[in-house]
Amino acid sequence: MKLDINEYRFSLKYSIIYTLIVMAILLVPFAIYDNYTYNLEEVKTEMALKKKSIQIINEMESFDSRYQSAFIFPRFKSYQAGLYDRNGNPIFTLIKEPISALNLKQGYHKLGNYRYYVTEFPDENYFGAKYLVTATEFNIYTILFNILIIFLSILAVTFLFSFLILKNFSRPFKEINRVLDDFIKDSMHEINTPLSIININIDMFTEKFGKNRHLSRIKSAAKILSSLYDDMNYLIKEQTINKTEKKRINFSNFLKKSADYFKDIAELKDITLSLDIEDEIYIDFVPTKLQKIVDNNLSNAIKYSYEGGEVILSLKRKGDKIVLGFKDYGIGIKDTQKIFSRYYREDNTKGGFGIGLNIVGKIVNEEKIEVKIVSEPEKGSYFEYTFTNDSKKPEK
Repeated sequence: MKLDINEYRFSLKYSIIYTLIVMAILLVPFAIYDNYTYNLEEVKTEMALKKKSIQIINEMESFDSRYQSAFIFPRFKSYQAGLYDRNGNPIFTLIKEPISALNLKQGYHKLGNYRYYVTEFPDENYFGAKYLVTATEFNIYTILFNILIIFLSILAVTFLFSFLILKNFSRPFKEINRVLDDFIKDSMHEINTPLSIININIDMFTEKFGKNRHLSRIKSAAKILSSLYDDMNYLIKEQTINKTEKKRINFSNFLKKSADYFKDIAELKDITLSLDIEDEIYIDFVPTKLQKIVDNNLSNAIKYSYEGGEVILSLKRKGDKIVLGFKDYGIGIKDTQKIFSRYYREDNTKGGFGIGLNIVGKIVNEEKIEVKIVSEPEKGSYFEYTFTNDSKKPEK
């Protein structure tokens, strides 16, 4: 339960979300802008072609065959032009692309990636030509590329700007969580010390003066607090525990010791804790994780059992699998789907934080343990955990 915010991941995640939202908002305006730019470019191209046509006509009109032996047809870097008779046959042309599919009528024409402007002469005074055609290549991809560059630039600036803002925005929360994390750790340490003193002194008093009903109640209450402390401590150290190597554990003895620990708590409610445990069952597991599975299930079985009832703790081999079971005859569970959810409690009057079985649920998912829950309200519950493991006794 390390209360920490990954500043980089937080900023990156929400910067991407914000950028995607901005992108979605800008799609329609940019589609309109794209259409406007395309039409504007068409108008500019038409005006440029018309201007070149006028320039060529002016030069042809200024040609005087009395003083000039030949007419030098104007040439342009990005434009081509040509003279055609009334049948569309070229008299002289610099246009490389065939214009046979072009409708030779006065005005602006589109044909593939080329744009044409046709000027129709009322007579054939210009070298016998009926039409003057000017042409230029119209590259729509250049327009789209420029729009795309603008669009991506806006998104990049938006992403960078939002990332920097969110990175600074998350710092106060990160500091608050750091302080809160330190507070919880310090508080847990302070709780552990008096709990240890209470348990040690109860054991010393019992050893000297014998068992006492009132002391047994105090000891049971102290063990319940210790169990809550262990849950909180597990959450704080969860990341470290997940990196711990597995050990070969005598599961049978491990379970018997846990049952002995909860015996006082069960006696507080006059509950019989029955054991059905096969001997010499071994398992490879992280001890802390196994302790959480056993302790939290036993604690809940006792907590939600009726006074004078029974809790059965079982451990069996089934082929290459190990089956751990917890059976109680208590209030049962109404919704087994929520039982591993954090802070979920079937009965709010029973106390606790609702984190015990949530921890168990995490461990079960991490270790790929099969879970079976059978429950009936007012009649009790059965939790079964199936471990896949080499259950052979280790060689000496």
